[in-house]
Amino acid sequence: MSSPISAELQAKISDWRLKAAAGTLSLDEMREAIKYLRAGRVQAAVASAASKRKTAIAVIPSADDMLADLGDM
Repeated sequence: MSSPISAELQAKISDWRLKAAAGTLSLDEMREAIKYLRAGRVQAAVASAASKRKTAIAVIPSADDMLADLGDM
């Protein structure tokens, strides 16, 4: 799940997109946009790494072990 983007940041992104399409986006605005976008990607990477399971929930027996149990019947 992604973190919600503030209304202020959404407005900035919209403004940057309009200016970029019109060719009027300044170098300082580009730097600011990159700073915000990179910060969002870093947060997403941290959240993704934290959510990954470290170990299996249940141990899955090997096929040889399961077939060996059939021979005991």
